Amino acid sequence: MFCGVDEAGKGAVLGPMVVAAVACRNDEDLAPLGVKDSKKLTPAKRELLFEELTGRFPFAVRIVAPTEIDSSRRFITMNVLIARLHAEVITDLAPECAYVDACDVIASRYGIMVTNFLGVKCRVIAEHHADETIPAVSAASIVAKVTRDREVAKLSEEFGEIGSGYPSDPTTVRYLRDYIMERGKSPVIARRSWETVGTIIAEKEQQHLIEDF
Repeated sequence: MFCGVDEAGKGAVLGPMVVAAVACRNDEDLAPLGVKDSKKLTPAKRELLFEELTGRFPFAVRIVAPTEIDSSRRFITMNVLIARLHAEVITDLAPECAYVDACDVIASRYGIMVTNFLGVKCRVIAEHHADETIPAVSAASIVAKVTRDREVAKLSEEFGEIGSGYPSDPTTVRYLRDYIMERGKSPVIARRSWETVGTIIAEKEQQHLIEDF
């Protein structure tokens, strides 16, 4: 058995990051489903494939809250955090081989990093853009993306429309700016170690200085 591993929400400023692994016996098991990089699928197609994948194949998921990301980044880099999480989901499935979407500019170095965190014996193969070229990694990208989208939808119900959670999303930035400008602090669903948050807080502090002057 081998598995593919990928994550969703790595660069988001609001909401969790999700890491997923999907295992199978061979690529032919996944071929009939037509899996591909989750970003190249419509939300409806991703949902359908998510149900198929999680209903037919072994899988493992980690949902990582913003507070956990912030606390981890005080001591380790984002790449090391993701490598640890990749190792966790691989360990859950205990495959003979795992393909991971490399988060380091040097793919082989990232593969070694993941291997060092494993709790089982497994060959790790790290490749750039593996979610586009390796079906098992594509499958993992779908599970991670749908899981994160569902988590973001829950947050929107609780906190109001937050958009996709990414700094490139005007709805997300508008929500974050309005929240900070009104309350003077970032929401609990924000990654406070992100530059986007720091920039808006600096704007708020500058506004205070001008008003006090």
